[in-house]
Amino acid sequence: MLNGENTDELLDAAIEQGITVFDTAENYGNSEKVLGDWVYRRGNRDKIAIITKGCHPYDGKSRVNIDCLRHDLEQSLERLKTDYIDMYFLHRDDVSMPVGPIMETLNEYYDKGFIKSFGGSNWSLERIIEANEYARENGLKPMTVSSPNYGLCRQMRDPWGGGTTLTGDDNAAERKWYEDNQMPVFAHSSVGRGVLSGKIKSTQTIEEAKKMLDEFAIKGFLSEENMERLKRAEELASAKKCSVSQIALSWALSSKMNVFTIVSCSSTKRLLENVVASDLELTEDERNYLYKEI
Repeated sequence: MLNGENTDELLDAAIEQGITVFDTAENYGNSEKVLGDWVYRRGNRDKIAIITKGCHPYDGKSRVNIDCLRHDLEQSLERLKTDYIDMYFLHRDDVSMPVGPIMETLNEYYDKGFIKSFGGSNWSLERIIEANEYARENGLKPMTVSSPNYGLCRQMRDPWGGGTTLTGDDNAAERKWYEDNQMPVFAHSSVGRGVLSGKIKSTQTIEEAKKMLDEFAIKGFLSEENMERLKRAEELASAKKCSVSQIALSWALSSKMNVFTIVSCSSTKRLLENVVASDLELTEDERNYLYKEI
């Protein structure tokens, strides 16, 4: 989809498997246009939900401002050939930008029916709370969804800049807030950008693994610590007769938070594996063994 290729077979297979939520973004190459063309041809807009995102920085320059928000949102509506977006995320944050104008503009589009809900992708919990306090004080609709990193692979370094993660002991307080409030968490990079996808093996060295992963996986998730988690996931996958990626996705989905994993795939085979992961059950002991701080 990023390059504009026809993905009808894959998208049709997703629908057949009961997948009805599709994630894209203004800066994901041609994916919005490809998705919009497919929805238009299939005539299934009322049967699916679309997530898209805007205000992503370009060339290191912040775009969290009202002009970029309006441009990106309206461009997304046009590319997607739709009158509304089900979930709209602000893609990265700029803490120097006051939350007031952002929330007022999002509410303007909400009131007009162009977006059904909205939130922050890689927004810190502190900023989401700040935005929602402003909304409460001013009679506005609050952010109701969040999209941080969350997964079995601990994010060692921020691979993109301006990212947030809920994995790790140092984020326990944030996870507790999400557990208590049950705000939907649309978790990205739940298989560690490929570290837990089955692409690499725990028997490989870090240098060997680097040849199989992209720069963001290497920077953010490739470490001896996560290679040990990969080893444990391989052991459990063998015992349960499933794949490593299914173990990783099940780990995220079995959280006490209200988690939905955002996953990509390039084949119907991998798509079916992802669907099965939602039915795979892990005990609390298994979850703890998989993640256990190394």
